[in-house]
Amino acid sequence: MKIFILLLLAVLTSTTGAVEVVYAQIGGTVTLKPPAKDLKDLYMYWKKDKDSSQDLATLNPMGNNIWKIKDEAWKNISSWSPLIIKNIQQEHFRTFFLKLRIGRDDPTFYEYEIRKLTVWIPSSPVLPGEKVTLSCSAETPLGKRIQWMNPQGETNPQNALTFSASMRDNGPWSCMVTDGQSKSQVNVSVTVLDLSPALSPQYTSTSSRLTVPCSLLPHISWEQIKAKGFRELHWSFIPTPVSVPQRLFSLSAEGLLTWKPDQNKGLLQPTNLKKGDLSLKRNQGIEEDVGEYICALGFENGVTLKRSVHVKLLQIVSSTGTELISGQQLNLTCGLEQPLPSDLHLKWLPPKQSTLSDLRPSSPLIIPLVSTADAGKWRCELWQNNTRLTSAEITLEIVPWLSVWMLVVICSVTVIIILVFILAFILCRRRQQKMRHLRRRLCQCKHPKPKGFYRT
Repeated sequence: MKIFILLLLAVLTSTTGAVEVVYAQIGGTVTLKPPAKDLKDLYMYWKKDKDSSQDLATLNPMGNNIWKIKDEAWKNISSWSPLIIKNIQQEHFRTFFLKLRIGRDDPTFYEYEIRKLTVWIPSSPVLPGEKVTLSCSAETPLGKRIQWMNPQGETNPQNALTFSASMRDNGPWSCMVTDGQSKSQVNVSVTVLDLSPALSPQYTSTSSRLTVPCSLLPHISWEQIKAKGFRELHWSFIPTPVSVPQRLFSLSAEGLLTWKPDQNKGLLQPTNLKKGDLSLKRNQGIEEDVGEYICALGFENGVTLKRSVHVKLLQIVSSTGTELISGQQLNLTCGLEQPLPSDLHLKWLPPKQSTLSDLRPSSPLIIPLVSTADAGKWRCELWQNNTRLTSAEITLEIVPWLSVWMLVVICSVTVIIILVFILAFILCRRRQQKMRHLRRRLCQCKHPKPKGFYRT
């Protein structure tokens, strides 16, 4: 083991004299890594000056590998192997030395230099179209190379950039410095004010909730929106088929931030404004919800941020009606206003008591013979890959075939009996009328005299 350590020190000694340069900005974090990972059997000393007898911290391999802090001002260091300095301050921009020694052999020194990097970015969020300047400058010596890397990973070999902000500029930027063999990278963030990307289209049905999404980006607060000159926020709606746009809600910067309903159509206005949620909602969709919704956020400088969301309605239609007789054919059609895109598919869910299973995800759904067990709620679900988008329901009533014929027979017998009674009544009346007429013809006077001679 000792031979291996001696060979390791020999290799390390051959590189002595090289200075590792690290660039950092005030408030940043720096990590100074030892030249090898397996140093547990070495004596280690961090020093400010190579020839000084005063150490910042020491590690004795015979002392359970516990670092001893020699300088009280450095007690807040989170790690010594590697040396991690957080919240860099001006006094940290200097040279540090790592002294390695095994036993009584001559020590080996490694030199680290922390140089100041000055990065300037906008201190507050910017609006799309606003001019943005990023600059990055480093201390001497000359020969260093500075370049910027944008959130898409594209590099630009300039230490100062000026561009018109767009959403592709929102996110982490990196100032990268190459100085000889040393490379350093400082990460900063540029915030571009905008609305969160909205998933469009949105799907609903008359048996599902409706949500028309619109929100601020998670890292943007409502206070930042107001600070950039917020003027108005409004929702508008264009029904399908296309007609005149309708304004639903509006919110003005004047006075209290209170929503003003124009033609809200029964939609619920946003309630979590301070949390950045601007979405419209309805507990249950209706057919009139189909169309394009526009969420617009306007500023005093004329910039307007917009998001459009198209809402589509999933419907179930039974061509044979919702009241069927057992043994009748069932035809159910489920779909949108237009044919389903190739990335969407349907799932049919019959009532729990139904004996039907493994229904084909097609529309229309044709069941040749239905039974009373198929009565109840039928559900059609719209899926995209493994995500359910919405569902629609229809309730079917299915009566037994036998009961229908029994009802027909009973009704028929009742009608026949009523007709027989009516006919009997008519015949009886006619008979009575005949008998009265005959009696009148046979009896012309009250007291008829018998034939013969009479005295006078």
